[in-house]
Amino acid sequence: MRVYVVDNGGQWTHREWRVLRDLGVEARIVPNTTPFDHLGQVDALVLSGGAPDVASEAARMGNNGEYLDRADCPILGICAGMQFMAAHFGGRTGPAARAEFGRTRLYVDEEDQLFVGIPKEFDVWESHNDEVKDVPEGFQALAHSETCAVEAMRSLRRPLYAVQFHPEVENTAFGTDIFRNFLRAVEEWRR
Repeated sequence: MRVYVVDNGGQWTHREWRVLRDLGVEARIVPNTTPFDHLGQVDALVLSGGAPDVASEAARMGNNGEYLDRADCPILGICAGMQFMAAHFGGRTGPAARAEFGRTRLYVDEEDQLFVGIPKEFDVWESHNDEVKDVPEGFQALAHSETCAVEAMRSLRRPLYAVQFHPEVENTAFGTDIFRNFLRAVEEWRR
């Protein structure tokens, strides 16, 4: 299986690559300026986190919009990747009422594919000032925290998934399991 991590300037992009590699995936980091046609045969994409304020600096997210529009493979958006995905499909993002940095308790509302076999609540690692306020039409919120109503979401029409927190860091409990569940969704899509 081949999964590319789209580098949006996140501080933990290499950790996303490493988790995928450790799970036995052929993983590669690609700049977010890579033209879609240059991606080649890929089974899934991960849109990494990053520093841009998606609402006012969307251009710094490079070709993420093209990837979302043209890729027919599963995509996982993380942090800014999630915010961009939501905004791109008509959802609303904006400054968090209370920015989340560090350990936060996550509450799973819908198990869906990302949270199969994972407890209904656990600690995750956050690093964001902005958040998704409203999911796009055709998307479903999957999890929340005490201060953020949308900590995870998925499209009901396509294999698009997203999380606000950082499953790639060791401070997130069950982070590797979330990546493993995403890869299972990719396997199902490939069949």
